[in-house]
Amino acid sequence: MAERAQPKVYSIAAHRGFADALVAGLVPLYVDAEFGLARLTLLVPSSRARRTISEAFIRHAREMGRPGLLMPRMAVVGDLDLDETLGPLLDPLGAADIPPAIDPQRRLFELAKLLSGVMGERAPKGATLLRLAREAGATMDRLLVEDIDPADLLDDAVTGIYPDLSAHWQNSLRDFSAVQILWKQELAREGLLDAAARRNRLFEWAGRRWKDNPPETPIVAVGVTSAAPSLAILLRVIADLENGAVVLPDFDLTISQPVWDELGRAGAAPEPGDTPFARDDAVTHPQYHLKLLLNRMGIGREEVQPWHRKGLAAAPPKRSHAIGSLFLPPEASKGWVDLPAEKRRLSGVRILTCANPEEEAQAIALLVREALEEPEKRVAVVTPDRALARRVVHHLDRWNIAADDSAGRPLSQTPAGRLLLLLAEIMADKAPPVPLMALLAHPLVDGGMERGVWLRQLRRVERELRGPRRAGGLKPIGEIAARLAERHARVGEWFAVVEEALDPLLSPSDRPHVSLAELLDMLAATGEALCGEMLWAKEDGRALAAFVEDFRLHAREAGFALAPGDAAIALRDAMEQVAVRPPYGGHARVQILGLLESRMNRAELMICAGLNEGVWPTRGGVDALLAPPVLRALGVPGSDFRIGLSAHDLAGAMGAPEVVLSRSERDEAGPAIPSRFLLRVQALLGEMLDRYEEKEAVDLARAMTRAPMAARYPRPAPDPTPEQRDVDISATALDRLLGDPYQFYAGKIMGLSDLDVLDAEPSALWQGNVAHTILQRWHEAREKDNSAPLGPIMEAVLDEENADPLMRGLWQPRLESALQWVEHEVESYEGRRVLAVEKEGRMSFEGVPVHGRADRIDRLENGSLAIIDYKTGKPPSASMVEQGFALQLGILGLIAERGGFEGLSGDPEGYEYWSLGKAKDDNPFGFGYVDVPLKVGRKTSGVLPEDFLPLAADKLALAINRFIKGRDPFTARENPDYPAYDTYDQLMRLDEWIAHQDGGDEA
Repeated sequence: MAERAQPKVYSIAAHRGFADALVAGLVPLYVDAEFGLARLTLLVPSSRARRTISEAFIRHAREMGRPGLLMPRMAVVGDLDLDETLGPLLDPLGAADIPPAIDPQRRLFELAKLLSGVMGERAPKGATLLRLAREAGATMDRLLVEDIDPADLLDDAVTGIYPDLSAHWQNSLRDFSAVQILWKQELAREGLLDAAARRNRLFEWAGRRWKDNPPETPIVAVGVTSAAPSLAILLRVIADLENGAVVLPDFDLTISQPVWDELGRAGAAPEPGDTPFARDDAVTHPQYHLKLLLNRMGIGREEVQPWHRKGLAAAPPKRSHAIGSLFLPPEASKGWVDLPAEKRRLSGVRILTCANPEEEAQAIALLVREALEEPEKRVAVVTPDRALARRVVHHLDRWNIAADDSAGRPLSQTPAGRLLLLLAEIMADKAPPVPLMALLAHPLVDGGMERGVWLRQLRRVERELRGPRRAGGLKPIGEIAARLAERHARVGEWFAVVEEALDPLLSPSDRPHVSLAELLDMLAATGEALCGEMLWAKEDGRALAAFVEDFRLHAREAGFALAPGDAAIALRDAMEQVAVRPPYGGHARVQILGLLESRMNRAELMICAGLNEGVWPTRGGVDALLAPPVLRALGVPGSDFRIGLSAHDLAGAMGAPEVVLSRSERDEAGPAIPSRFLLRVQALLGEMLDRYEEKEAVDLARAMTRAPMAARYPRPAPDPTPEQRDVDISATALDRLLGDPYQFYAGKIMGLSDLDVLDAEPSALWQGNVAHTILQRWHEAREKDNSAPLGPIMEAVLDEENADPLMRGLWQPRLESALQWVEHEVESYEGRRVLAVEKEGRMSFEGVPVHGRADRIDRLENGSLAIIDYKTGKPPSASMVEQGFALQLGILGLIAERGGFEGLSGDPEGYEYWSLGKAKDDNPFGFGYVDVPLKVGRKTSGVLPEDFLPLAADKLALAINRFIKGRDPFTARENPDYPAYDTYDQLMRLDEWIAHQDGGDEA
């Protein structure tokens, strides 16, 4: 009997550069004088790998001086993580009568229906149900890739550990098992398969075909590292073919037998009663998944042969030895203590540590820019952090370096996808101001107008819409547009377009649940009305169009309905699964890659970025539906298995001639922890770490963002001309003049005011204005009908303000109680009556006009006047008046004393603050009290009533003589005890000089 030929399995070491070394070896082995390499078939893991190998063939031909080269046929094995299907070689038309795969979106809705039926009342609704169905599908795929049948969930190995699980995991396992069985029956009735199961059947079919009838032309599987059992069997068949071979990337042939054994069982045949994956398997090691693949192929590590060529971007051979030492498992890592210095060196490797992600992106862009100065030098930035990748792309654009992020962006983060989500948010919350303005200012939206015209009308409306939060709907901007249209005619035209487009989304519906397909129809129609064809024009628009068509079709077939408020969540979850990749055409020597896209790629400079824990590697998670012990019993690798894959990605990248490992010390959430992989590099280098740090790029990045130290900014003290000082004074402005003259200068002389934010929290000023309006209308109503109730007036004013329902629900009960207290107090008067409300008064003081508005003026029993000011919060204290502040009532008293309130006469004697805050006594209403800011009753401090008006007159004369008629500068924060507002803090550049003040004066 003839001895069986040894399987042909090769490994290209990390330092050799996989794609270029592969091509360098394939060309002399398989080139043909007539057909070149056209007879050769390569099985590659992904479309990105096919492109990488094609580029390597082109480089090799150019290096060898060949005018042209017939390329081999490349068949894509496909990657589920990249949402790729098999190539036609493995999936020809009518392949062995294998049933077709069910559409992923249809499966999502069908699983949601099954989960709802199985879980009954425990089942979530709407978007949460779809999320659970998506998680169930991911778990199913994980089992199907491992060739685990639903019936295996009922095996003794699983049922034996069932009693040891918590109630949550028991319910989850029971529900998942029931759904699996029902789903298998459903697929059998439909004559369909899950995509993962169909891939397995196709791999098995191809393996049988090639084993029974070996192809005459050579087949080589290159770069495939997936350890799926059916794919491993196919690779074994290829390795056994006379013209076949399997080439593995970055398999470490130098690893010692004890270290290999320490990796664990890795799917090898277990002992009776044990599982294929032990708890102590080193699943996080970069060679673990390759050991798993070899075990499933039935190949011993001693049968793997080294590849005989190296690539253009090869590093010194000692780099592979260093990488092997770097990723030793725990026990073997103890050998670092005895490693000599020459074995620790990582020549060509630099470590870049930055303060934050922005600085890291800038430093990386500088390194790329510097590398491109060298002709023919290629650069690849590899990172799983998509935000960091986008930052690098934007920084490179500064130098007109167009670098595409080939990992793409989720559809939900693209312009077209974001527009659809904004429409869903507007529909869910009835057009709240922030998403509404974000939608109308979206770069794709123009409503059929010229873009500049559209934005001008939008900005006019947005300026008026700013302020306290209002109820949703188009009513607020409709009222604003109507007012503005009197001066700007095109605002009316603009609002007509907005109203016509958005009205279908905001129309009231009596149905608590609406068909998801109907909702998508409305969203797509509204998007087209606002954007026209631009919505679908670019790559993100085309991806959105395909997503909407697919999602809508299967939602309609499944009859799936949800609450309109859930649409935004459901769509965001679904769109997160769709990656939009840019059309290629960027810089020929710069690549921005994710981990999946980086496999098999090699450049002269590899920058591995974002090396923080939780980013690289990503945080390991527990499967949402099956407990870890259940997965082990089924023979499925744990969630930490992906950590090993990311370690392998890093090990492969570190084989480049030049490598930069970068991280930032902080991220958006706070201090960041270095990646466990980077910590290993630092530990291996030990005392030599300093010489490997990349400091020049960090210094340059900081120099680009830091301006020279500016001279210390002095405390502002503007000195306007006498003509500019000739202004009137309000009763409330005296405090600012004496406490913080700069505020008076900025507001009254310069005419500057702060701009309200959009959808702002209700401020004390707004609440006070609302309360004043209610009380004014109530007092005016009582002049005609003394029994006019206050409650209906309050409701009418809040309706006019279109107050936000949440704010109204929280504040209105307190306001109502306080107003009832006011109503009770006024109606219980004996010998005192209300003379006027919101009364304007004026006088001339020292030749300067002074004016003020009294919230209320009462006639006391003795014929004198009482001046009342309403406060929604805590009123000023008597001690503040004693210090010379809070003199508003005093100024109003001076105006009254001089007959400045038209139609009113009498001497002012009463000064009261009526607070609508929490009561201080046994007030039955709970809110409201009266406070006199003078030394009356039991108060031991303050100003006596008879001294109040003289004090106010003295302070007013002082302010006029200093600032209005005099030439004193309007010094910022002149009196540090004055409780100033922060409106003008940025304008006066407070933070730049306040720290250098000592007791209010410059140090």
